[in-house]
Amino acid sequence: MPEPPSRNPSSPVNAALRELSERADGPPLYAVWGDHRPSSDFQLGTRETDWHSHLRGQMFCIENGLIHVRTHQGSWLLPPHRAGWIPPGMPHTASISGVTRGWNVVITPEASRSLPSQPCVFGVSELLRALVRRATDWDAQDTPTPAQRRLVKVLLDEIQAAPHEPLHLPMPTDRRLLRVAQAVLAAPGDTRTLADWAAWSGMSPRTLSRLCQAELGSSFAQWRQQAGLVHALEALARGETVAQVGDTLGYATPSNFIAMFRRVFGTSPARYFAQRRREDNGTAA
Repeated sequence: MPEPPSRNPSSPVNAALRELSERADGPPLYAVWGDHRPSSDFQLGTRETDWHSHLRGQMFCIENGLIHVRTHQGSWLLPPHRAGWIPPGMPHTASISGVTRGWNVVITPEASRSLPSQPCVFGVSELLRALVRRATDWDAQDTPTPAQRRLVKVLLDEIQAAPHEPLHLPMPTDRRLLRVAQAVLAAPGDTRTLADWAAWSGMSPRTLSRLCQAELGSSFAQWRQQAGLVHALEALARGETVAQVGDTLGYATPSNFIAMFRRVFGTSPARYFAQRRREDNGTAA
């Protein structure tokens, strides 16, 4: 998804998308919708990409499944019906799981200047979705019309105004803190305190706390909760129950996990994934 697909090489849209991803000239943006069928102009599915980058920025959205994007600064998750943004030239890799429908937009470095300088996930309004749908009808070889240029400006305004979602998990560069972070990710239900982890890693609690603020921009407790949310979203997307996920993360009851999830996302896990489940069952357009 972040990487223009290499399969179905005969597709002229795939060829145009690959070419435009590396071009600073041409139309300010190029959009394409796709699915998992081999004949699709933008083929999706389940796969992993190697580390790569593109000259253009990329905005992408999926309608089912899950994408886990990793950068050198951390990782973040893209659930259904949220848009992911990768700035121009940002190295990244991605794990794509069960994605059968979605869209991708590549935006020139010049047009990307008003957009976030770091990867992020944000909500997709009906207007933004409609604008992307309109842009998929544009021919990449044509000079944009005045009307198309006006729509591009509105689309960029919609991206700027979109609410960001807390789906980013920063990773440290300090080797001691990185060792702790990797251990937490390997055992998300581990209940050891900051003092316990400090002793385990050969640091004082004060040093560990200071490193967390300096490298992660948060306290150790806040980062650990975010790591738990990353694990929870991936597990829920795989079909694990709320009870299973809550137990893995060390919550005493499923309701405690649901309460934490609701505080962060403003809704329950069931509602968060409701649209994806309806589409997977074929009950949504």
